[in-house]
Amino acid sequence: MAVLGKLLKNKRAGDEGLAWNAPNLAGENTLELSSPDFAHGATIPTLHAGKRLGGKDLSPALTWSPAPAGTVQLLLVIEDPDAPTAYPYNHGVALLDPSLTALPQGGLDAGTPADGVRLLSSGSRRGYLGPAPIKGHGPHRYVFQLFALGRPLTLGKSVCVPDTAKPRAVLAAAKEVLARGRLDGFYERV
Repeated sequence: MAVLGKLLKNKRAGDEGLAWNAPNLAGENTLELSSPDFAHGATIPTLHAGKRLGGKDLSPALTWSPAPAGTVQLLLVIEDPDAPTAYPYNHGVALLDPSLTALPQGGLDAGTPADGVRLLSSGSRRGYLGPAPIKGHGPHRYVFQLFALGRPLTLGKSVCVPDTAKPRAVLAAAKEVLARGRLDGFYERV
């Protein structure tokens, strides 16, 4: 697997495809997002990494500033812009109650999500998927993005987004919703 990682070393999805770069997700306010489990720009502890790396796929605790007035949902998106794919690899998508200002460790667990959390498909599964880059590919960044949405997210003619909706479809639908705020850069490395 290290050979494949080295062959793909210069192949990266890039920051341009990150959710927060979608023009319609740009909000008038900025939400401050952080984790008590690791510092901004620091290495994500092994506990929060993928099982292949010896981790437990345990989502980190997160805290953020209160959502601006008029927020009806929060959209949390976790992406890896360094994945050797066409778009950043999705490590989690969730709709959150707008009154929340924090999630505990494990709050994005597919089996027992925290109160006020609705997990959507991250492509390969629902819930948090810890970092596990291809061996030999080099360090990856994981971007935790939080958006305050001014109306409920819907998909097509549905009144809500199905739990099984693909991440790109969710982000495309989110582009149609006026964002009330978003976080200011929160990158983590593994």
